[in-house]
Amino acid sequence: MEVNPILVLALLGLLACTPWFACSDQRLLVPMTLVRNASATGAYCLDGSLPAYHLDRGFGAGARSWLLQFEGGGWCNDLESCMDRAKSRRGSTDYMSKVEVFSGILSNNASLNPDFYNWNRVKLRYCDGASFAGDSKFSNGVKHLANFTFTVSTNAPGQRIWKAIILDLLPKGLGRAEKALLSGCSAGGLATFLHCDNFTSYLPRNADVKCLSDAGFFLDIQDISLNSSIRTFYEDLISLQGVEQNLDKNCTSSGYLPEQCFFPQYALKYIQTPFFVLNSAYDVYQFHHILVPPTADPHGKWNRCKLDPEACSPDEINILQGFRKDMLAVLREFLEYSRTGGLFINSCFAHCQSESQDTWFAVDSPRMHNKTIAEAVGDWYFGRRVSKEIDCAYPCDSTCHNLIGQAPNNIQHAIRTLE
Repeated sequence: MEVNPILVLALLGLLACTPWFACSDQRLLVPMTLVRNASATGAYCLDGSLPAYHLDRGFGAGARSWLLQFEGGGWCNDLESCMDRAKSRRGSTDYMSKVEVFSGILSNNASLNPDFYNWNRVKLRYCDGASFAGDSKFSNGVKHLANFTFTVSTNAPGQRIWKAIILDLLPKGLGRAEKALLSGCSAGGLATFLHCDNFTSYLPRNADVKCLSDAGFFLDIQDISLNSSIRTFYEDLISLQGVEQNLDKNCTSSGYLPEQCFFPQYALKYIQTPFFVLNSAYDVYQFHHILVPPTADPHGKWNRCKLDPEACSPDEINILQGFRKDMLAVLREFLEYSRTGGLFINSCFAHCQSESQDTWFAVDSPRMHNKTIAEAVGDWYFGRRVSKEIDCAYPCDSTCHNLIGQAPNNIQHAIRTLE
């Protein structure tokens, strides 16, 4: 049967207006707040602009509960890439959207975010390029352009940005928090590992504080050309941006190199605050940039596989399954021995699943043992039950919302309905 695309779009519009989805006129748009006092401590973005966050106030029983979400967006490990970021929304609040849509874990709708909808929810904008952990001003010395000579320099005080935002929020109610959850996605998920215990130190001793990383469990592995490209990248980043001084001292004093302590697999065991790891076992970002970076595949032999897992050869699938095994191996100790930890490791080709409504909590959201990500995180945070979920290997999970290789599940559902 031939499917009319107009009817598909119309049906999707109806689907989007069910209680599980937010219509365009019902989206929660939250304005930006600049941290005006940040300049006093030199807490600037890469281009010298002020850092910022978006705050949507809690209400009712959640008025004294706080959820802080680190924004993600990669990193920069040399002056050129940091200068490029400084001219974009990744390094300057001047280029950022001044309102943000809050959905998924940031939604204020009980039917879309049942456990955290009435909390104070904050999105921390990312503009330093080192997961909020750097503290340096760097320069590459002299640059030549036409007949002019000048010095190029920029700031990278991510640690100061983190502190400035916290100090701005404390008198707004964070300092009286009874419950708190620090979370983040991608590079922001990595920031959660780096700042979890520090976050706890700012809050009342009797506050129930926990941390969640979404798609931030970046692995210290060799790429397909047997080079440790991601470790080298982090080593350069740490050196350039002055990150070492802000890494966990227990980790760096235990024989690990500084760049190792930037990886969650080494840092996690030193974190004292209860922690939840949400990650895909076939994380698309890591697949494309860590396992098979362009430098390791100069002739593009993996291109078809990168676009569609079903197009992968048996050898390529074996390598992807090896990546999953590596992730589970370094999480085994946490899985078996952490009494306060939580896990949701599904077998999807995804990246960041807590901020999108369709993957956080919806009719067809990803599930394990009939439990959505939102339910798993809520069960863990509120101690309703043990919440450690490990998926079977690809391609067993039919609930995935894969970023590659298939149409989004709601579109597929619409097409099936029309047929």
